[in-house]
Amino acid sequence: MKILQVIPYFFVDWAGGKEGKPVETVHGLSKALVKCGHEVTVYTTEAFNKKRRLKYQSEPFFMKEGIKVHEFKSLGSQLGTTHHIIISPAMIPMMAKRTATFDILHLHEYRTLQNVAAHHYAYKYNIPYVLQAHGSLPRTGKGNLKRIYDMLWGYRILADASKVIAVTKMEAEQYKNMGVSEDKIEIIPNGIDLSEFDNLPARGEFRRKHGLGNSEKIILYLGRIHKIKGLDLLARAFAELSEKVAHVRLVIVGPDDGYLPMLRKLIEELKIGEKVLFTGPLCGRDKLEAYVDADVYVLPSSYEILGITILEALACGTPVIVTNRCGIADVIDNQVGLGVPYDKDQLSNAILCMLGDDKMRLQFGEKGKLLVRDNFSWVGIAEKMENMYLSVIKS
Repeated sequence: MKILQVIPYFFVDWAGGKEGKPVETVHGLSKALVKCGHEVTVYTTEAFNKKRRLKYQSEPFFMKEGIKVHEFKSLGSQLGTTHHIIISPAMIPMMAKRTATFDILHLHEYRTLQNVAAHHYAYKYNIPYVLQAHGSLPRTGKGNLKRIYDMLWGYRILADASKVIAVTKMEAEQYKNMGVSEDKIEIIPNGIDLSEFDNLPARGEFRRKHGLGNSEKIILYLGRIHKIKGLDLLARAFAELSEKVAHVRLVIVGPDDGYLPMLRKLIEELKIGEKVLFTGPLCGRDKLEAYVDADVYVLPSSYEILGITILEALACGTPVIVTNRCGIADVIDNQVGLGVPYDKDQLSNAILCMLGDDKMRLQFGEKGKLLVRDNFSWVGIAEKMENMYLSVIKS
């Protein structure tokens, strides 16, 4: 098949930041589809790509691990602004010229002008497309602008899609609330590259680098530091926990996404600063060392469609605790970790329970590795996506 992936940004070397997960999804899926023998093309912009690998169409495209990437200049760059204007007028003529040459289009995110153009030419040339919203359906923040988009384009884009892809049951319900019929919804989760977890670091490396003793229990959070991630809830739960347990540390790993000053202030008010370690973003081997040395990984989000970091922690054999506002909580709870209500006391009690039961942590850790390998590898997910593409094309 000739597959076109459309995404507003695709800086695959970029680590962290609020847009990282859709990029990782398109990258991982596209690599797996290429290995299956398909021809995969990505239409995107250079937003977030500070290195500007292409000098704005000085070359028609570049190849990345077998993926043909067309990286168009964004309007934000043309106006000399930051990445916030992720619109590329130059992409439209290419879509007009090339859309009919593809077997299927896969549109990523929901409210983008790239999707408006892709929908227009897919409809014009009778090329089927699927849409994957990546958790962007709710009208949280800028609700009026999102409502206008939906009225002008969004509902039509959803209606004309051959299939829409939800990563969890939670997102499937969001599609239904937008008027999408159940028979058009496919639940296919995001995945991880399991080869990255074949040779894990030895235990103790992260502790040694950051001066943490072997007797200290490590509670790890890894992700962007944003209000939606529930780090205020985690800080309060940890403050309560630390009064009951000695030798325990909260480790927060990730880039600031606007919430770090407020979080530091809260930690100071709770008087737990000496028990909290901020490392900043960690990538590659350094990130794996953090997962391996953690006694428990906690994702306390107030809203999370899936949570790739949960899968990464499980792949490292680390048990997890998530709130029931995470779309994957039903898969986690009492299987490979614990799912709890979005409540300080219940989160604190769950962490206390996990830290105090070595047998539970070991069992959850081993089951977690199996769960990820059986259900969340890009190889298996690409096969499901491939079958869905073929069914759409045939119908």
